[in-house]
Amino acid sequence: MAQAAVPSGQTHPIPLRIPLREILPWGILALAVSLVLLYFVGAEQGAVSMVNGQAIHEFMHDGRHLLGFPCH
Repeated sequence: MAQAAVPSGQTHPIPLRIPLREILPWGILALAVSLVLLYFVGAEQGAVSMVNGQAIHEFMHDGRHLLGFPCH
């Protein structure tokens, strides 16, 4: 005899609802951090940079090549 997937008398769990006003600030923060990280990994070249010197370029150099961004 076939058995029911949910035994009788048991209720289904109620999904948790998180309001958009609680998620939106975290989404904006994640987007801002992602864009800053993308800039430093992909565009900070040393010659055309927001930060003087080669420190950021050298720090991100291997990660840049690993992700396929041209560097030289």
